[in-house]
Amino acid sequence: MLKNLTNHPWLNKPWVKKLTPSPFTLVLLVLITYFWFRPPAWVSDEHQAVSNISITTTDNRVISMADLRGKVVIVSFWATWCPYCRHEMPAIQAFYRDWHSKGVEVLALSIEDDPALVAQFMRQENYNFPAAIADGATQQAFGKIDKVPMSFIVDKKGIIRHKIDGQVYYGRLQDLVTPLLQE
Repeated sequence: MLKNLTNHPWLNKPWVKKLTPSPFTLVLLVLITYFWFRPPAWVSDEHQAVSNISITTTDNRVISMADLRGKVVIVSFWATWCPYCRHEMPAIQAFYRDWHSKGVEVLALSIEDDPALVAQFMRQENYNFPAAIADGATQQAFGKIDKVPMSFIVDKKGIIRHKIDGQVYYGRLQDLVTPLLQE
């Protein structure tokens, strides 16, 4: 059957042969596709206390880091215009849904200036974890936020334990959060 297919006159035309990719091209396309949809995220271990910042969420709640002591907190810096941020948000929502009752909190801190835009995005996508604008003081509390997405995992005592530079996904969050919940 396959032999008959390769001998088909249409497939032996010179322009069709030009369109046939080389093995190198196929490997390159697979890698590009993989990194586009799941770019690597670098995780570094940190050990730095986070200052007691307060944020005002898009639904006008005030949350301080001191209020969250006793919980493991995922702080995600993001933007509505960032494709990697938009791609990781469903995983963060799923993680929040599954782990919030186990002592995990999520704070999505947008680096944008328009709280109405962020609130609209959160409503439109049906995300129900807290979101706010990350002002300069908030960004400074976590160090230099020079790109997004960038996330931090804060333990129950208010210590930044992990920095995730790049897109997060459910399994990675589970691996990083589970030991901190058991402490």
